[in-house]
Amino acid sequence: MADNSKIPRSRVSRTARIGSLAAGQALRQAGTVATNVMRSKEGREAALERRNLEAAEQIVTALGTMKGAAMKVGQVLSFLDAGLIPPEHRDEFQRKLARLRDAAPTVTFREMRRVIEQELDEGLADAFAEFQEEPIAAASIGQVYRARLHDGRDVAVKVQYPGVAAAVRADLQNLGMILRLAKRIAPGLDPRTVGEEIRLRIEEELDYELEAQNQRTLARLYRGHPFIVIPDVVSSLSRERVLVSEFVEGIGFEEIKGFPQADRDRVGEILFRFYFGCMYRHHQFSGDPHPGNSMLLGDGRLAFFDFGLFKRMPAAAVDLELQIARAVIEGDSGTIMQLGTEIGFFPEPEKFDPDRVLEHFRAATSWYTVDEEIEVTPEYATQVLIDMSDPRSEYFGQLRHESAPPDHIFGRRMEVLTLAVISQLRSRGNFHRIAREWYYGDPPATPLGEQEAAFYAERSQTR
Repeated sequence: MADNSKIPRSRVSRTARIGSLAAGQALRQAGTVATNVMRSKEGREAALERRNLEAAEQIVTALGTMKGAAMKVGQVLSFLDAGLIPPEHRDEFQRKLARLRDAAPTVTFREMRRVIEQELDEGLADAFAEFQEEPIAAASIGQVYRARLHDGRDVAVKVQYPGVAAAVRADLQNLGMILRLAKRIAPGLDPRTVGEEIRLRIEEELDYELEAQNQRTLARLYRGHPFIVIPDVVSSLSRERVLVSEFVEGIGFEEIKGFPQADRDRVGEILFRFYFGCMYRHHQFSGDPHPGNSMLLGDGRLAFFDFGLFKRMPAAAVDLELQIARAVIEGDSGTIMQLGTEIGFFPEPEKFDPDRVLEHFRAATSWYTVDEEIEVTPEYATQVLIDMSDPRSEYFGQLRHESAPPDHIFGRRMEVLTLAVISQLRSRGNFHRIAREWYYGDPPATPLGEQEAAFYAERSQTR
């Protein structure tokens, strides 16, 4: 087995790895195009499909050997393939990428133990009564262990890889090249927008103390919630590179995908209510929805983890989101143009046809702005992504002139990644009726909505 304990930290060494991969893929793609001149239409399409699949697998394998921003990009692509993977290969591709998402390369426990003891300034046995040396999960910048405190509590201990901070900063310097690699799988990726967001947020993700603060906030907001659980943080043992929280045990996303339709529908609704509800109710939300960040508990509640990428939105920005959503639902193109112009979304409003703008906004949000029962499939999510930002979109001509403010870019990322996660479950539901609870203050649309309304009503009375 390859030794993954050494993370290449310098920009030169990491650029060499990424650059050689990019060059190799470019040569292969050029070779395929040249050969295609002599092939039939069907042969050309089949060859390009095989090349896309091969390129995607090689890119993901290479990204998987890294533990910085490159790995983070690979994780995003692991459940949002943007439609380039042929349907007959998509399930196999998703399984391979799921292994990347859930089982990143590990380092030796001896090195990870050194990080823990340095951060806590005491020996492992002094801080924990028991500590399992085999990690139970791994992610882009750290891995998670199970342990027991001296007071008997079972805890999850998230530990940052040694040297990962330097690796991430090297990745950020090379971000343009990394995103061009990612664009080979997802041509709809906007390198400038995604790059700016990663630069703004990835440094925060390196600080587990900041993540602990985010998790404590959500744990307080959702304490006692009927179907959402945020594990409590053990603040006395949490530091910049170590985060200790309540241990919860349950069923992972890959197993949930095999559940009966009604169960998958329920989980899909909970995901929608958590990610969207956090923004509209609490003006703060996780910016990193992906399958590895939730788990179904034995009592039917869904636990959520990983709040390193986190966004707090000003009340005015959330109110603007609500106003635009209502305008889309009501077909009010004038209000969309007015609000969009005021915030700079339409820097040159004369270049936009209001009716065409309304069509575009509806296409990108129809899964929750149109009053109908739908099944959210990967193909459906792909089309929404294309309509939102892809050169293949019929609205791409006007997309090039739009300029979304940073707050709203982050909101759109949460939105499309939530859709991508739900699509992997192939959940069914009328998400519009749920969304109206936030947009218009409508009464609950589902049994889960009734439970949630009772929770907030009781909390309001208590306060």
